[in-house]
Amino acid sequence: MKIVYSPCPNDTFVFHALVHGLVPNTPDFEVRYADIDLTNGLVTTPNEYDILKISYAALPWLSDEYRLIPCGGALGRGNGPLVLTANSDTDPSSLQGKRVAVPSERSTAYLLFRLWAAQNVPGGIGEVVVMPFDQIMPAVRDGQVDAGLVIHEARFTYPSYHLQLMADMGTWWEADTGLPIPLGAIVARRSLDPALITSWIQSSIDYGWKHPEASRSYILEHAQEMDEHVAQQHIDLYVNEFTRELGDEGYHAIEALLGRAAKEGLVPEIDFSALRS
Repeated sequence: MKIVYSPCPNDTFVFHALVHGLVPNTPDFEVRYADIDLTNGLVTTPNEYDILKISYAALPWLSDEYRLIPCGGALGRGNGPLVLTANSDTDPSSLQGKRVAVPSERSTAYLLFRLWAAQNVPGGIGEVVVMPFDQIMPAVRDGQVDAGLVIHEARFTYPSYHLQLMADMGTWWEADTGLPIPLGAIVARRSLDPALITSWIQSSIDYGWKHPEASRSYILEHAQEMDEHVAQQHIDLYVNEFTRELGDEGYHAIEALLGRAAKEGLVPEIDFSALRS
């Protein structure tokens, strides 16, 4: 069975037991590691993968071949993307007409940023520049762009680039909606049994929580220039109760994000009842 997810610590933690044969009665897995911007595009066209990690923001473009699996993803509180700048002016209005780097235009981070900017940047931002997430902080530091939208471990490492925090999208979203942030989702082919896939992933998460040392070398092997302490912070932040089970609150958060984004013309409208089927 072919599976694709990112090399980030939360994903390698979640799937370690599953892809290493530590979950009973599962097939062998062929793993591909890819940034979420790539996997977001994969699910819109026919491809070879059975299970993929994508952004919740990509769900409106999901092909008919895939369904949402209610576990394994990243959804929570206090873990939102950040808007960073290299200068001391952290007033959001200073972004009017400016160049902002983002990791993807089909990501939850981007949707949150555009919804936030609609409320906080009079006149609107200028050019949006898409670049790999690990290049954004250097680009902001070096003046190639005026601000950057960052994700993943950048939350912990941005001070080392001498950057300033302009806004935390998670703080804004939670204050505005009272809901957690839907970041990354797991989808699987509709030809597969969703209950079976769910049980495999939940068993893998449970194994990781019970045996945290078992996955450590695997996580660090794939972490991108990340030390052990930062990797553990990443896991602690992004692997939580919503990772094991979305639940009603998780679904409400997805509907709130994609519903607002559709009203702003950022994504197509989606049949939310289909998310649970």
